[in-house]
Amino acid sequence: MIIRAARTTAGVGLGALTALAEVLYVVLSAPLLVVPATRRVVLRGARKFADVERARLFRFFDNYISDDYDDHRALQYLFLRVLAGLLGLGIWACLGAGVVTAVVYGRQLVTGRAPGGQGAGTVADWLLIAVPAAIAVFLCWQGIVGVAELDRRLAKRFLSPSYRTLVERRISFLFNTRAEVVEAVNDERRRIERDLHDGVQQRLVALGVLLGRARRTGNTELVRQAHEEVQETLRELREVAWHVYPIALDESGLDAALESLAERATIPVDVRYTLTEPPWLSLATVIYFVVSESVTNAVKHSGATRITIDVHRVGRKIVVEIGDDGSGGARTVSTGGLGGLARRVAAADGQFNVDSPAGGPTVVRAVLPCA
Repeated sequence: MIIRAARTTAGVGLGALTALAEVLYVVLSAPLLVVPATRRVVLRGARKFADVERARLFRFFDNYISDDYDDHRALQYLFLRVLAGLLGLGIWACLGAGVVTAVVYGRQLVTGRAPGGQGAGTVADWLLIAVPAAIAVFLCWQGIVGVAELDRRLAKRFLSPSYRTLVERRISFLFNTRAEVVEAVNDERRRIERDLHDGVQQRLVALGVLLGRARRTGNTELVRQAHEEVQETLRELREVAWHVYPIALDESGLDAALESLAERATIPVDVRYTLTEPPWLSLATVIYFVVSESVTNAVKHSGATRITIDVHRVGRKIVVEIGDDGSGGARTVSTGGLGGLARRVAAADGQFNVDSPAGGPTVVRAVLPCA
């Protein structure tokens, strides 16, 4: 508590000193604002002063203000910030006068003299001095707290994005994610079409040829081959169905669906699922497809010998991490599997990134809001 009070007092004092420099800057640069050639220089200077104030607020008041503001708002902030700084300077002047007075009276108290130095001091004399001194200390502290709060509010008001800006960004984000959802759906349709055309359809054509030859020749070996083709076609149909939508999500939940995915992989997959409450179905679907596509990519392209899946909660976020010990080099691009995952995660208001240096390992990470 004492350390925090000392930091706040020092922060207000430093703000008083910076206010003196800001007063000079505002007074001297104000006439230059009417000249287009010098206006930009003045605005850049105002931003540098604002950056200094941001650093001071963070250092002494633990108040982080982002640099997401323009130079015009920095200049507006500077005009009002000068008033708060001069107010802090006045409070510090009162503190200085109080400290000097306390030293003088302290020496008189030690020597046994009365307040003011006239005769011997009594307890009543010193009580008459102690009461207003305590009130003065209280008022100075409240002044420091008030200036610190005013500093914080001014910075938040002028150096943070305005409500209008935040709304415009949100609208733009939703517009982009809506387009990304449509593109992700189209990517899924194209992938399913390729799976059916290049996999199942080709096997059915081969099966028809085998059955035709077996019918003409009565060869039992051809019948056996046709039976194997039927089994393989059924397996591929199940794979396509799982890629369209895993029914295990509805029947058993996300943890069971991930375990089933791990069992069907051709390399060892370790699953660590620590969610105490199951996510709602739409979110569970996003998580499943992030894991499924990442595992498929690792199996096909990375040369990995082991894959790890970690699904856990951090605060109000669900973190999904898929790691492998493969060769690395994976990149998130606008097209392809990882690009589709990035769009799918963005549509759910999440963040998606891939850490895959050359030589590995690769970690695919998605952070999704769970509330």
